[in-house]
Amino acid sequence: MKKLQLIICLIGLLVCFTSCLDKSESDEIKLVTADEMQSILEMEDVQLVDVRTPEEYQEVRIANAQNIDFLSPTFDEDIEKLDKEKPVILYCKGGHRSAKCAKKMKEAGFEKVYDLEGGISKWEHSEKLKIEVKS
Repeated sequence: MKKLQLIICLIGLLVCFTSCLDKSESDEIKLVTADEMQSILEMEDVQLVDVRTPEEYQEVRIANAQNIDFLSPTFDEDIEKLDKEKPVILYCKGGHRSAKCAKKMKEAGFEKVYDLEGGISKWEHSEKLKIEVKS
């Protein structure tokens, strides 16, 4: 009888442990290539956010992106102005700031967050590129 109770207890712990490890797709930050991002932009109503500094944003940016500077002291308040239920695509220059931003946005309750792999540096070399350059 004690062995049966122990087995049931172990099975219960195993089920609990493995269910904690399973993450739904909505809990994940999806790293996307430039081609995948272009498809998402065409198929979904998304919020495209450039997390670089305003100076970087003025030099070159992806068309229709809004600038929310990750390094700004008002960053947390600025992202609260976005719709948490609407997908967000983030990018920076090389992918480091956007990865940190994506994590912060998931913690803030955003449901679907995409991060452009390699940032605008990779996007500039994509054949599907829609970019704005300011002089």
